[in-house]
Amino acid sequence: MKKFVVLYVAQQSAQAQMAESSPEAAQEGMKAWMEWAGRAGDGIVDMGSPLGAGTEITAAGASEAPAGVAGYGIIQADDLAGAQALLDGHPHLMMPGASIQVYETLDLPGM
Repeated sequence: MKKFVVLYVAQQSAQAQMAESSPEAAQEGMKAWMEWAGRAGDGIVDMGSPLGAGTEITAAGASEAPAGVAGYGIIQADDLAGAQALLDGHPHLMMPGASIQVYETLDLPGM
């Protein structure tokens, strides 16, 4: 099985989404995520979590990271098509303008 890093991209930060959500809406959101997790089953390696503000570090120093990545997860599948199938109907995609980026992890030679 190959592993894939999943980045949840949204127009609004996870912190803002959570701050604006009523307890009832938050509970419904978690219900949708748990239903997806049940369907994905063993395909989930790490459910991940929402992400707060980030820092971008370069050789020249550090600055605030561009907004957009709202959370992450790690899944496993035989190939990219299988990873995409696991994400079919994902609740993150119900948000306007939301997307999911999927990156296959690569083995390092000699490791």
